Amino acid sequence: MHQQQTIEKMKAMRLMGMARTHHSNVEDRLYQDYTLDQYTALLVDQEWEHRQNRKMANLLRTASFRSNAAVQDIDFTVDRGLDKNTFDRLASLGFLSKKENIIITGPTGTGKSYLAQAIGHQACAHLHRTTYFTTTQLMDEISLAKIQGTYHKLINRIQKSALLILEDFGLKPLDNNARQAIMDIVDYKYDQSSMIITSQIPVANWHQFIGEGTIADAILDRIIHSSHRIILNGESLRKKRKLSAD
Repeated sequence: MHQQQTIEKMKAMRLMGMARTHHSNVEDRLYQDYTLDQYTALLVDQEWEHRQNRKMANLLRTASFRSNAAVQDIDFTVDRGLDKNTFDRLASLGFLSKKENIIITGPTGTGKSYLAQAIGHQACAHLHRTTYFTTTQLMDEISLAKIQGTYHKLINRIQKSALLILEDFGLKPLDNNARQAIMDIVDYKYDQSSMIITSQIPVANWHQFIGEGTIADAILDRIIHSSHRIILNGESLRKKRKLSAD
């Protein structure tokens, strides 16, 4: 009875990792195999792991990735210009502590999105707050936020992220609101946090896509400064997989 009361008190204090572990050990009478110090350390370790896993799950949910990408599942055997050593170095997340950016360009289907989201999942696993948007999705949210009067709230949420992933940059022209929003985001994140941008358009053509020469200069200077480049090439991986399946 005393042990059950202890477990209920743990749950009431939201010590769910401790409660689960203690309940299991009481059921199997395993707690007798530990010294007091060892058992205390075990309970604390289990609670710590439970809270870390919960934080990671929350970060993954709020990031809203489109796919469950993982760095260990990336295919380096396909000839698309992806260097394993370079990618592994980026996947170690050192660029986050240095507040650097990653730019991934290449034709459609070469795996830009998967690479970006794999690094995003890795960031969440290490408890870095990550925000994910396609550029079209971001532009739609900006337009809606302008109408609803929540623009600054949206920008603030993006700015607080350690990593912003912006996919399919350059698919649609930017209007004045979108251009200014990109400037607001990039200006804040410069030397403060990191971005990953994917695009089918080579970086050399971004200035024309952004438009408004002065703003384009300012945006590109902040994005490209200290950025890592991954330039993919070759045929669509989706097309190859479909042909091999047929």
